[in-house]
Amino acid sequence: MQMLTDRIAVVTGASRGIGLAIARRLARSGATVYGLSRSTSHLQEAQDSLAREGVTLHACECDVSDFDAVQATLQSITKDHGRIDILVNNAGITRDTLLLRMGEDDWDQVMNVNLKGAFNGIKAVARTMMKNRYGRIINISSVVGLTGNPGQVNYAASKAGLLGLTKSVAKELASRNVTVNCIAPGYIETEMTGQLSDEVKEKLIAQIPLGRIGSGEDVAHLVHFLASEEASYITGQTIAVDGGMTMM
Repeated sequence: MQMLTDRIAVVTGASRGIGLAIARRLARSGATVYGLSRSTSHLQEAQDSLAREGVTLHACECDVSDFDAVQATLQSITKDHGRIDILVNNAGITRDTLLLRMGEDDWDQVMNVNLKGAFNGIKAVARTMMKNRYGRIINISSVVGLTGNPGQVNYAASKAGLLGLTKSVAKELASRNVTVNCIAPGYIETEMTGQLSDEVKEKLIAQIPLGRIGSGEDVAHLVHFLASEEASYITGQTIAVDGGMTMM
């Protein structure tokens, strides 16, 4: 296993779900991990949970949709360590409803967190990564960004936007040894999917060739690989972690 000893990593939306699994995986591999979230209480719970496993998570309360707050938070981390090596843009929200019922605020909130949040993070680390001639940026999209989904036009648009953002930034930063990639998870076991009825879960599983809902660790393993030296020749790619749902 490729270790990430001495690497400085930032994971947004790290207090639970996929983000927490990513933070755990990177920290277990030796990275110093900073987790960002808007919720202090959720961050504390995440810290306590990982501490019981012997893993350290450095918590930073930060709204990723706030440009100035993200710049200040990541600049502070950079000042402490001289760099940020790995940025995982995972933070995301949903405001699901059909287009005809969707309000402007439903659209704006989702775009500001899911897409602008990634832009804010990349802006905060890009200059230092380029100067150091090293960096790994990993954006967490969704299969919905590849396929679309009724009732999620805002979420699908924000996640599809990450694909274009990834490719464009990858081309801009490649000459400085900074890779930028995107992961599109499918149905992953989270608090939300845990509340679904058995009937709904069975219908979801029927769409998945591998016959199961994924775990946060399935995504975290790929993040770890893309953050490692083993993935140094991979950039500008979107990789689905979906059990085969979106085979093309």
